[in-house]
Amino acid sequence: MGTPELAAVVLQALLDGGHEVVGVVSQPDRPAGRGKRLVSPPVAALARERGLPLIQPASCKGADFREAIAAWSPDVAVVAAFGHILGPRALAVPRLGCINVHASLLPRWRGASPIQRAIAAGDAETGVCIMQMDPGMDTGPVLLVRRLTIAPDETAETLHDRLAALGAEAIGAALDAVERGTARALPQPTEGVTYAPRITKGDGAIDWTRPAVELERQVRAFHPWPGTATHWDGRALKVLPPVTALPETPGPAPGTVLAAGTDGVEVACGAGVLRLGRLQVAGKKPLDAAQFVAGHPISPGIVFGPQASSEP
Repeated sequence: MGTPELAAVVLQALLDGGHEVVGVVSQPDRPAGRGKRLVSPPVAALARERGLPLIQPASCKGADFREAIAAWSPDVAVVAAFGHILGPRALAVPRLGCINVHASLLPRWRGASPIQRAIAAGDAETGVCIMQMDPGMDTGPVLLVRRLTIAPDETAETLHDRLAALGAEAIGAALDAVERGTARALPQPTEGVTYAPRITKGDGAIDWTRPAVELERQVRAFHPWPGTATHWDGRALKVLPPVTALPETPGPAPGTVLAAGTDGVEVACGAGVLRLGRLQVAGKKPLDAAQFVAGHPISPGIVFGPQASSEP
């Protein structure tokens, strides 16, 4: 049971590992792009490619869903970034229950966006937990943990790919232990619980009154989606990695451009300075800061922000 690319990597690992996948559950196809053409989630697309039985329910709350799963007589359900809530009766359908591939070191970052929240918070490490699911929000006992260090320039995109590979390896090891009868599910600690709420476009709005170190993490955490943006000359201006937090203490108000040249665009923050290395006007292609400055009238004194003006 899964939906996005991370879950597709897990499904591929199950197939490559010789596990018998008796069925796949994914979210429905949804309109995408300017033409609003129906697009299959990565897991559904892989299931169709491999000829696997597939259902795409709009909800998992009814008896119809449980009956469809029961018809496959599964020993265990592997759940990865599914996007649906499974109630107690659905969790009980597989003989050995449901096992979740969760991209954090539980109980830190329970919830929908653990990858992005770990970067935004400045965590030094994260990882994957293979968890026996219960009715709570990522509260079940943990069967296996794999850890990795978050790189200083890590984005949600690069960390996603590393965790997907780690999760694919971990679920195979966990299922082997379950099959041998050697798996031990350990309760999560009661301390250190944090939650990772679902991401919205508002998470990408840059508030220049915040410290530069926080904004630097924000840009990395929400790349590529929803992306981070400010406003300039009445237009949305996307800020893309790389960005660098500088310790200088600026004099001008937050959002003020302090320098604009081949090294980047430096902007005053609530504390410190943020050097922008790549920019994009909405509807145009991304440009390195040097290219952007050469083609746009950005100079010291201009102010970025919700009420920004092109005048110094």
